[in-house]
Amino acid sequence: MTRIDFYTHVADKVPVALQLTCKAWAQGLPVWLRVPDEVMAQQLDQRLWTHPQAEFVPHCRSDHALAAETPIVIDALEMEPRSHRVLINLRSDPPLYFARFERLAEIVSQIDQDAAQARERFRFYRQRGFEVQAHNLANHRF
Repeated sequence: MTRIDFYTHVADKVPVALQLTCKAWAQGLPVWLRVPDEVMAQQLDQRLWTHPQAEFVPHCRSDHALAAETPIVIDALEMEPRSHRVLINLRSDPPLYFARFERLAEIVSQIDQDAAQARERFRFYRQRGFEVQAHNLANHRF
């Protein structure tokens, strides 16, 4: 069953997504990053090239020819995920394919609308019988 973790009270979603991605990559887990738009996709793409804790994190966009072979994929286009084990959701809606993954990370900002949408996703997963863990990151620095 998919392990679902909500990371809440986040000031900026990108550094948290970056840290979770690099941690998964260090454990040998391929990651599918589901992002809301091209702006965030570019931010993550650039930061993965320059992240100080990571030496080299092989990644590409979901529409790239090598996406099926690349361990870290950034998806702003709602493409069909490949055989990745970790899903990081940065969109406001729940991914309907989430149960294909071993792990799902939901990152929730401090913005009221984002928190309200996250509560809906939380209920969505719970109503389907999944256990959900919450981690308050208000006092963490990224």
